[in-house]
Amino acid sequence: MDTETVRARFDEQLREHAAGGERSGPVVRVTRERGGWDGVVWSGLTEATADAAIAAQTGYFSELGRGFEWKWYTHDAPADLGERLAAAGFVPGPPETLMAAEVAALPTVPVLPDGVTLHRVTDDAGVELMLRAHRRAFGTDPAGLGAMVRGQLASTPELIDVLVAVAGDGEPVSAARLERHPGTDFAGLWGGGTAPEWRGRGIYRALVAARTAIAAAHGVRYLQVDASDDSRPILRRLGFEVLGTTVPYTYGNAGGAG
Repeated sequence: MDTETVRARFDEQLREHAAGGERSGPVVRVTRERGGWDGVVWSGLTEATADAAIAAQTGYFSELGRGFEWKWYTHDAPADLGERLAAAGFVPGPPETLMAAEVAALPTVPVLPDGVTLHRVTDDAGVELMLRAHRRAFGTDPAGLGAMVRGQLASTPELIDVLVAVAGDGEPVSAARLERHPGTDFAGLWGGGTAPEWRGRGIYRALVAARTAIAAAHGVRYLQVDASDDSRPILRRLGFEVLGTTVPYTYGNAGGAG
């Protein structure tokens, strides 16, 4: 896989021309009304235009009374954009590794521990199960995630697949999403955190394989993921390659993409 070419396609298809995105001068933003969350997903800035663009977006979301996330990728210009965001009051989150893989090169058969089954989320009860899995995995309340997924299931259920791994006692132990983007080469992998007592038993890999099978059935060429330090080595072993690094900068109380 030519990582430079794939990264350029990712930037063009999923950021600059993001579905539901709206251009605001030299940036593209999404809002919960248009894209499920509030954030800036692409920018074409220079040292001369960056500070004004940052001020314009903080002003826009402040007028709405909402926080938002600026997804900064380290290959974005100018090189000190992260420092400028921090100076404007944004708080950086943990860096994540932007990774991608060709669907055709990935395993598609999920192998689960005994007693664990995969459940597809289609209704509110399923969303609550997903949120319970998220809390067990990360120990935090997923701000905005439930509302975002409910909105996606209501408006575009054909573009999102949510899977929850459930143990034999009925407790959710992991949850993950696949989001497809018609007209692009990509689908995104989101979530995948596993409850601490269930880690190291192949559940994350099984959820990747299950979502890869869905992506393959829909003719998706590449899978993309913002990988944590925990998931990055697993994904590398599965065949994902590094495209870059992304850092979520939040301003106010932002829910983020999750």
